[in-house]
Amino acid sequence: MMSISTMRRLDRWLGVPLCALLTNVRRLHDRFGQRADRPPQRVVFVKLAEQGSTVLAFSAIKRAIERVGRQNVYFVVFKDNRFILDAMKLIEPENVLTIRGDRVSSAVVDALRALHRMQKLRVDAAIDLEFFARSSAALSYLSGAAFRVGLHAFGGEGPYRGNLMTHRLRFNPYLHTSQTFRMMVEALGMAADRLPTYDALPVPADELPPAFEPEPREIEEARGLLRQAAGAESVEPLILLNANCSDLLPLRRWPADRYVELARRLLAHYPEVWVAMTGSPSEATVVARLVDQVRSHRCFTLGGRTTLRQLLVIYGLAEVLVTNDSGPAHFAALTAIDVVTLFGPEHPKLFAARTSRNHVFWEGIACSPCLSALNNRTSRCRDNVCMQRIDLDRVFDMVCRLYETRKQNTRFCSGT
Repeated sequence: MMSISTMRRLDRWLGVPLCALLTNVRRLHDRFGQRADRPPQRVVFVKLAEQGSTVLAFSAIKRAIERVGRQNVYFVVFKDNRFILDAMKLIEPENVLTIRGDRVSSAVVDALRALHRMQKLRVDAAIDLEFFARSSAALSYLSGAAFRVGLHAFGGEGPYRGNLMTHRLRFNPYLHTSQTFRMMVEALGMAADRLPTYDALPVPADELPPAFEPEPREIEEARGLLRQAAGAESVEPLILLNANCSDLLPLRRWPADRYVELARRLLAHYPEVWVAMTGSPSEATVVARLVDQVRSHRCFTLGGRTTLRQLLVIYGLAEVLVTNDSGPAHFAALTAIDVVTLFGPEHPKLFAARTSRNHVFWEGIACSPCLSALNNRTSRCRDNVCMQRIDLDRVFDMVCRLYETRKQNTRFCSGT
C-alpha cells in the first residue's frame, strides 16, 4: 500500500482541481440532463481506506440491503481492506469492487475498471462514506449514479471537494460515526433540495455487527501459528497488546514503554498468562524490539506474522486486547474478546466500537480531541499528552478485572 501521507498529498493536489473540474461538468449536466424519476434500485458504498470504519458502517449497509436487496448493494474499497467486508458477510463477494493501493498507476487502472463496471450495472445511488476525501467524491460522481450522498463543506465547514453530491449533508460532530453513515442511507428517501436540513431524529445505529465465524480449519491453523511464534506447546490464556498504529494518525499512539511495562506486570501477576504483541508487516521490527524489552519467554511477537483474517481468528482465541484507537479495536468487535481502547486525539463518542466488550480510556484534556473530519484529521500537535496522560496503573487494573471476570465465567460455564 502507498503510505497514507502520499495518499493525502495526491488527494489534495490532484483531488482539488479534479473536483473543481467535475463540479463545472455537473453544472452543465444538471442544466441539460435528465433527472431521476424513480427511487434508487442499486446502491454502491465508497469507502476506500480505514478498515475499522467499515465495521462502523454495518448499520448503514444493513439498511441499504433492506431497501434494495443484498444482490443490489455494492462496495468500492482498497484491495487490502476488503477482508473485513468478507468477514462480515454482508456484501456479496462479487459485489465488492477493489482498487489496488500499491502504486498510483495501479490505483488509476483499477478505479477506471470499477467505474466501468458501476456504469455497466447502472448503479443509481452512490454513498460516499469518506470524510471529505476528494477521490471518493470523484468516484461517486463518475459512477453515473443519479443519487449521490455525502458530506459537503457548507460555508467552509470542512475541506473543499467541489459540489458533486445531489444529497448534501453537513458533518455533525455530535453524532457517532455509525449514525452518520446510517443517516446517509436514510437521506436517499429525502428531497435533495431540503438538505442539509434533516428533519428526523438520529437513528441509534447501534446494532452489533455479525459475529465472525472462522472455519474449524482456520482455528487449528491459528493455534499452530501461535505455538510456532511462541515456541511452546500451549499459549493459553492469551492477552494481546497492539502497541502501534498506522502512519495515518501517529498521534494516537500510547507510549511504547507503557506497553512494555504493561506486559511485564501482567506476566508477573499471572504466571499462567501469555502475552503477544501484534502489528502489521511494516511494524514488525518495532514490535519485535518491544518484545525483546519485556525479557520474558511468555511474551512473543505476532507482528507481520499473520494475515488480517488470521488475526481475527486469534482474537477469538484470546482473552483481552489492549490497543490504541485504530482498526483492531473495531475488528475485535466481530469476536468475543474484551477490548481496552485508548483514545486521545479523537473522541470515543464518535469512533468507539459500539459493543459492551469495548472499554474506553480517554482523558478529555482541554485540547482533545484535536482531530476531526472538519480539519481533515490533521493537527499541529507534536506532543500527544492526551495519550501520555492515560495512566498505566488504571489500564493494568482494567485488564486484570476483565481477565479475572472471563476466567470466573469460564469456570462457571464448565461447572468447576
